[in-house]
Amino acid sequence: MEEIIKIIGIGLVALVIIIILKQYKPEYAIYVSIIAGILILFLAMEKLSGIIELLQSISNKTYINQQFLGILLKITGIAFLTEFAVSVCSDAGEKAIASKIEIGSKVIIITMSMPIITSLLELIIEILP
Repeated sequence: MEEIIKIIGIGLVALVIIIILKQYKPEYAIYVSIIAGILILFLAMEKLSGIIELLQSISNKTYINQQFLGILLKITGIAFLTEFAVSVCSDAGEKAIASKIEIGSKVIIITMSMPIITSLLELIIEILP
């Protein structure tokens, strides 16, 4: 509960600063947005480490392929970082760059997920008569 209050607090303080800056020095507003985003990202990453440890623990107790867990964690990281970059670009008014970042990340995610997709398809083929 404490973390969400920090995250909301950082967001609201940044919002007020951005609103004020846009009236007097609009070129600095994007810097406040980026700094606030990075702070919020670091707060959220602290919680992610616990989730990663839990997933690794579950993976060690079951027969889940460690490689697949690593791939899923990397894909999740790419998705978070992409969302952050797209938001920053959109805030700066660069929607064209934001859309290119989204397309690039989707291609990378699909490429990274191919071992999992291939493994699933092979499993389905083995099960089918």
